[in-house]
Amino acid sequence: MYLWRFLSLYLLGIYSCLCYEENGEQHFMLLAGPLTTQLEKDDNLNVFDCSRPLPADTRDYFHLLRSRGATHFKVPLSWTHLLPSGLPSQPDDAVVSCYRTLLEQLVDSGLQPLVVLHRSAVPEALRPSYGGWENPALPKIFEQFAEYTFLEFGGLSRCWMTLSHLDELEDAGLQNALYAHANIYHLYHRMFPGKEDISHSTESIDKITSTVSSNYHAVWKKFRSVSLNERDEFLNESFPSGFQWATSSESFKVEGGWSEDGKAETIWDRYGHENRVFQSQTADLACDSYHKVEYDVHLLRGLQVNTYQFSISWARIFPSGHQGGHSEKGALYYDKLVNALIESGIEPAVTLHHWDLPQALQDCGGWTNASIIEAFKDYVDFCFSRFGDRVKTWNTFSSPWVVSHAGYGMGQHPPGMKDYVVSSYQATHNMLKSHAEAWHVYNDVYRMQQGGKVGIALNSDWAEPLDPSKHEDLTAADRYLQFMLGWFAHPIFVNGDYPASLKAQIEQKRRDCSDSEPARLPVFTSAESERIAGTADFLGLNHYTSRRVNSSAGGCFPGPQAVGDFQAHIDSSWSATVSDWIRPVPWGLRRLLSYVSSEYLGVTKVPVYITGNGVPTGNTLEDVDRIEYLKRYINEALKAIRLDGVDVQRFTVQSLMDGFEGPPGYSERFGLHYVNFGNPDRPRTSKQSAYFYSEIIKRNGFASTIGFPLPLKSNKFTTTTQQSNRPPSEVPSTSKVVWEKFSRQSILEKKLYHYGTFPEGFNWGVASSAYQIEGGWNADGKGRSVWDNFTQNSSNIPGNANGDVACDSYNRLDEDLQMLRALEVKSYRFSLSWSRIFPDGLRTSLNQKGVDYYNKLIDGLLASNITPMVTLYHWDLPQVLQTFHGWEDIQMINIFNDYCDFCFSTFGDRVKFWMTFNQPYTIAWSGYGLGLIPPNEVNPGYGPYKVAHNLLKAHATVYHTYDDKYRQSQGGLVSIALNADWAEPKDINVPREIAAADRALQFQLGWFAHPIFRNGDYPDAMKWQVGNKSELQGLTDSRLPTFTEEEKAFIKGTADVFCINAYTTKIVRHVTARLSPESYDFDQDLGEEEDSDAPTTAISKQRAVAWGLRRLLNWIKEEYGDPEIYITENGVATDKATTVDDIDRVFYYKTYVDEALKAHNLDGVKVRGYTAASLMDSFEWLNGYTVGFGLYHVDFTQLSRPRTPKRSALYYSQVIRDNGFPLTEDEKPLYGHFRKDFIWSTASAAYQIEGNWRAQGKGLSIWDKYTHTENKIGNNDNGDIACNSYNKIDEDIAVLKKLKVSSYRLSVSWPRVLPDGTNQRINEAGLDYYRRLLDALLANNIQPQVTLYHWDLPQALQDVGGWENETIVDRYRDYADVLFSRLGNRVKFWITLNEPYIVALLGYGDGAFAPGITKKQYVAAHNLIKAHAEAWHLYNDTYRAEQGGVISITVNSDWAEPRNPNKQEDIDAATRYLQFFLGWYAHPIFIGDYPELMKTIVHESSMAAGLPQSRLPEFTPAEVLRIKGTHDYFGLNHYTSVLVFNIDTGNQQDYYGDRSTGVISDRTWIESGSNWLRISPFGFRRLLKFIKDQYGNPPVYVTENGISERGQVNLNDVHRIYYYENYINQALKAYQIDRVDLRGYTAWSLMDNFEWAAGYAERFGLFFVNRSDPNLPRVAKNSASRYATIATCNGFPDPAEGPHECLNPEPQGRVSPSTSPPPLVEKVQFLGLDLSSGDAEVGLYVSFGFLITTTIAVIAMVMGLLKTNKKMKQISMETMRMDRM
Repeated sequence: MYLWRFLSLYLLGIYSCLCYEENGEQHFMLLAGPLTTQLEKDDNLNVFDCSRPLPADTRDYFHLLRSRGATHFKVPLSWTHLLPSGLPSQPDDAVVSCYRTLLEQLVDSGLQPLVVLHRSAVPEALRPSYGGWENPALPKIFEQFAEYTFLEFGGLSRCWMTLSHLDELEDAGLQNALYAHANIYHLYHRMFPGKEDISHSTESIDKITSTVSSNYHAVWKKFRSVSLNERDEFLNESFPSGFQWATSSESFKVEGGWSEDGKAETIWDRYGHENRVFQSQTADLACDSYHKVEYDVHLLRGLQVNTYQFSISWARIFPSGHQGGHSEKGALYYDKLVNALIESGIEPAVTLHHWDLPQALQDCGGWTNASIIEAFKDYVDFCFSRFGDRVKTWNTFSSPWVVSHAGYGMGQHPPGMKDYVVSSYQATHNMLKSHAEAWHVYNDVYRMQQGGKVGIALNSDWAEPLDPSKHEDLTAADRYLQFMLGWFAHPIFVNGDYPASLKAQIEQKRRDCSDSEPARLPVFTSAESERIAGTADFLGLNHYTSRRVNSSAGGCFPGPQAVGDFQAHIDSSWSATVSDWIRPVPWGLRRLLSYVSSEYLGVTKVPVYITGNGVPTGNTLEDVDRIEYLKRYINEALKAIRLDGVDVQRFTVQSLMDGFEGPPGYSERFGLHYVNFGNPDRPRTSKQSAYFYSEIIKRNGFASTIGFPLPLKSNKFTTTTQQSNRPPSEVPSTSKVVWEKFSRQSILEKKLYHYGTFPEGFNWGVASSAYQIEGGWNADGKGRSVWDNFTQNSSNIPGNANGDVACDSYNRLDEDLQMLRALEVKSYRFSLSWSRIFPDGLRTSLNQKGVDYYNKLIDGLLASNITPMVTLYHWDLPQVLQTFHGWEDIQMINIFNDYCDFCFSTFGDRVKFWMTFNQPYTIAWSGYGLGLIPPNEVNPGYGPYKVAHNLLKAHATVYHTYDDKYRQSQGGLVSIALNADWAEPKDINVPREIAAADRALQFQLGWFAHPIFRNGDYPDAMKWQVGNKSELQGLTDSRLPTFTEEEKAFIKGTADVFCINAYTTKIVRHVTARLSPESYDFDQDLGEEEDSDAPTTAISKQRAVAWGLRRLLNWIKEEYGDPEIYITENGVATDKATTVDDIDRVFYYKTYVDEALKAHNLDGVKVRGYTAASLMDSFEWLNGYTVGFGLYHVDFTQLSRPRTPKRSALYYSQVIRDNGFPLTEDEKPLYGHFRKDFIWSTASAAYQIEGNWRAQGKGLSIWDKYTHTENKIGNNDNGDIACNSYNKIDEDIAVLKKLKVSSYRLSVSWPRVLPDGTNQRINEAGLDYYRRLLDALLANNIQPQVTLYHWDLPQALQDVGGWENETIVDRYRDYADVLFSRLGNRVKFWITLNEPYIVALLGYGDGAFAPGITKKQYVAAHNLIKAHAEAWHLYNDTYRAEQGGVISITVNSDWAEPRNPNKQEDIDAATRYLQFFLGWYAHPIFIGDYPELMKTIVHESSMAAGLPQSRLPEFTPAEVLRIKGTHDYFGLNHYTSVLVFNIDTGNQQDYYGDRSTGVISDRTWIESGSNWLRISPFGFRRLLKFIKDQYGNPPVYVTENGISERGQVNLNDVHRIYYYENYINQALKAYQIDRVDLRGYTAWSLMDNFEWAAGYAERFGLFFVNRSDPNLPRVAKNSASRYATIATCNGFPDPAEGPHECLNPEPQGRVSPSTSPPPLVEKVQFLGLDLSSGDAEVGLYVSFGFLITTTIAVIAMVMGLLKTNKKMKQISMETMRMDRM
């Protein structure tokens, strides 16, 4: 027991945290203590620590101290003795009891205990595990000790001190101690609200806030002495193997589609719409990436990045911000993007939140509302579950500091809050907790299964002291980093709480600023801190610039600089950029990385990902400033890795493309790709920085050698082609079977699209040629070529263009390679410039720099896994050789061979596919015959033959050189690229026309192919023609040279594969051509013309005739022994006005490639490869630069020749990835059945079939008048007789019964019932006709569907304005009343109006239909809608209860597909098209009022034109209510689809000007007999789904659907069968898959009839009406049988389930469409028609049947008339009697 007789008494003065009494008053403190273990007064004595019991007399001494004025007594606690193990769960109870007794004694004596939790030294028990205070984990342990102490002794003391003797600590230890103090301070006040203060020792705050952290000091110390030269020294090394190269984008900056597919408004949308961005710009469209996934991934492939970092738009996934209603379309967009990336070998790195908070959440407080944490947790949970199987890198947030600082603090970003006191800190607090929750969700639920990483991307500048000699500036720089980076990084990567210096600084400010609170930092609970700490698998770092920082008294103002007592500056020596806040300071990145590594990654060992680095530049492609920036910054990252040992694993360039950059809008451009925001296509063009960055990636850094091995060997081509000894071709050749096979195909068979794929290993390529793209015409020793000579001295080329620069590919090789990588082609066909390798054509003039260029090109291709296909000669002969007559000179054979020999030996180790010549036909004929191209020799009778002769021998010589010297070692292939147009006979039935077509092919293709692939000699057809012509011209010898037998043997078989260039087709006929002058052209005796039905192109006489390619390939197969074929050029020219949206080229490839696929898959042609011509727009020979063939647009007005991918590039790339055209979901048939009560019907309309236009009291209709007006109807047809259905009820019923339909849709002729249109005079005869028709239908169990109005308005009503006159609404109601009252007992299905769109637009807008009025469509439509509503209400109110029918309206609509689905402008146009078409009528009836879009557009256009009101009439509120809901079902007429695009109509004041859309059809959609109708079944399903979604899934009845034909009659109407099968199957998909409430289907039409303005030329009928027969017999087409089968089966039975009983229809068996031609059938004359014998036989039987029926009917009629006459006489006699009476 310690005896002590003296107690030291110390007066410490006023303490820094005055203790408060309960009344809040401050008091002077006189502090005594502590107890010591010795009697003497000595500072070194040990403090009593309760390790032994208390002395017995302590209570007396405490009373003594109190009596002498002491107020407080200091009680240091012993951490070691209270918790020997350091754990609160294992205390020493005796020590606890000792301290409790001591404190109780003090209180009893009237002394307040001042309890000191701990001195500064770490207890011995904890040192082995934690070391000293420099360990960031120790504060957490100390906090646990404090919490235990407060629980045990908190009720006995009101004054506490956390730590004493802080002077023993420094640097990191001191900061950690202060950090612990701050946490304990807040802990105490949470546990004891309203109690006294707690502090640390008096020296602590000043020391902490003025001390620089050890980590910052260490980094500063390391780099401060480095000289400028050392600092900026470039490190030429590579990054570690596996380093990840990335680029990035952010959702709101690039996606656009701000309200598409259910996406909700974000805070950035709101911000932009409030005009708070530069020039009032918005992100509504941005880069349109929402519609351009393929485009963006295309760019990424070209860059060669292995990672793409993008963000997900929260509002696109969860529009409300909450999980209640996610947008599936939004999720599908990200699915598509992720899948496309992975398919291209690019890893997706996803940022979950990059600033674009859903506005709905911001309306509730956004990041300041703690409820957002749960919302964010739900959102990320969805993302992890939806995308996590493919996404392995997640950033929870990107640059959250910007959100807190600029969004909630400074108000510079949305949501625009200026509250740096509370909101900014609260936003950070909630984001940190949200981040932690996201990490834990992934860690607990998904990590084990998905194996990904979750981190956070924090932004930070590097901070340097403004004055390095001032310690306060050093500490200020450190504080700058803590307030920026540490604010977020410290809680996550250190200990779950804010940095100690940040907390201390804020605390000090709160003390100093009692009158105004500059900052309120929220406090984490211990549980929250523990949950936050360590929640990152990597540290993402966004870094752009640096700052100079000095210490500055910030006063009591909010904001980081004021609260942090620092100011940031930009060094004047740092170069400026277009952004005020970014200055390039590359060395700052290295220092920041070193600091991050030591400050944050010492505890949490995770890698660093640089998640954003870049600089904005101006409006330029030549972004040299960005190149320098990236070069330096990337090199500093490399230094950090190689020299400083920082674990950096990824570098991300910000950004992939220019985008919406927040407040600056589009004025600051960060992109590697330039986006033209003035072009609605939003084309992306690579900047020079993109090529630079791609090169860095390729080299994996800056080492002089590429960082990964090159595959220096090309893929070998193999061939199974065996060159057999084939006899000469016959005249005409046996290959005429191709015409016999294909030329009689129907349009359906010819154009039916084939779905399938090419075999694995198919060679997809793209082509160019040297003169067209290289430029550098005299660079590095290149010699002049004949094309150089020609273009520089000729005015024959538009614009005097030449290839001097062309695409500048000689200097832009990397740019070309980038395009090729993006396309994912397997091969690249290019040509060597002979004069670049041998400037004067001879080996002695070897130009090594030219060789180096091609070596670099070949190696670059191979490094990108692209096989070079090399053309040795593509027309650019060295000019020196032409001075010796060029190819006319036989010496050229050996000269060319020597050149080729050199190429084989130099490049052949890597090139495995060689072509000796490209299109020798063109060389011979155009160059030496017509003289159109160099060398411009005009000698048409002799020159072409002589040159071709030499070319063939030169080719053979080169082939043998390769075969003899190189084949065994190199293993390549050698061939020649020939060209041919397909020749189609003008009349397939004329033998000499077939011979002429065969001759055309022999003269063009056979000229070269026959010697090589058959027998070494020219085709007999050619020899015979030229020989005979020569003899007739009086020549002794043929102008066609002859080969010796030796030469034939030498030439034969000199090609390993067949290479063909094909572009178009010609229609050929036999002619007798002139004998003089002698000419290769006249030798052929041919006439050529174009296929007038084929689309034109930018080059005259080069129409796009896709079906010719299949026939050409088949002809080659038949003619040349089934060789392996490579299509080495195929493409189309567009004019220079067409830049990137080249839809014609898309159509061209879509159709031509498919024809090649047909040849391969259906015909067995050995097509092995396809090469698109060309890679990019280039010098197009005689057309200069006026046309372009390229997949990439080249801007020839700019020196840099920028390349921009066209839409066709993206399309072709997709074809390559798909390896053809796999069967789409749209095309896959669905087997199944419609609902059991499904209604099958067919239709007609009164005016179209009834005839008898003036019979039995019928009044005139507007169509009666219109058709009797000149030049209104085709062929001057009219409906006077039509199908005479007015007199053929029984015949019509008979054909209906054959169709097996359950319903028949017909219309009533208004003027037949009410001749003058009013109910003042009812024509009973007309009503009787309809009663009889309805009765006949019902008697045969066919339910009538009656249309009240199908366009035939009484002329009397039109005379008073027709549908323009509002009184017509009442007239129509009266008319409907008559029909309901008179016929309603027979009719249960009413249609008020048929296609009011046509009535209004064509009848009253265009004037193309009756009554021929113009520009009154809106007024007419207004009255039509009101009339419909009145009829509906009349039936509903008066007749429905009694009659029990249904009534609605039938509207018609095409389906509108955007012409470019990747373009918002076209998508918007398609929306407009549908709203102005379908919505014009459906919206008022099913929703109420016209579509808002329509009202807004017409109103704004009207106002712009100065009109007093909108041209679109307005419904009153009462009218809106009366019209809305006037439907029992949705009646739909649909025939076709259109591709819609936007057009600028200026201020055109009509419907078309308002709609501002243009329409085209896809070329693969098969034509019909109507120019507006193409077969496009997929659109039917989409339209039905649209109606379901737009109008609340009403019951839908398809009231018309069908297809027309015109021209020759063919009862085997396979196209109609195809149409119905596919359209009805799409309807089945809508019903079964999309859950459309589809109730019925109606085929238009029952029979061929009067088709309005087309007269009888267009025939839609299931039954043919023979108009050459006065009896107008109805003859079943084969489609009638097929439709009857579908109706009987109620759909499509699954063939896998075996034969179904419904598959035995009448009247004929099913005829299926086929892609093979129908057999030749003998045509016979029948009733004035050319019919097949089978059809004639059917017609004969039917006619005979009709004849018998008619005869019987006539006899019955005569007898009836006799009886009637007798009766009439009786009635007459009775009347006379009555008159007399």
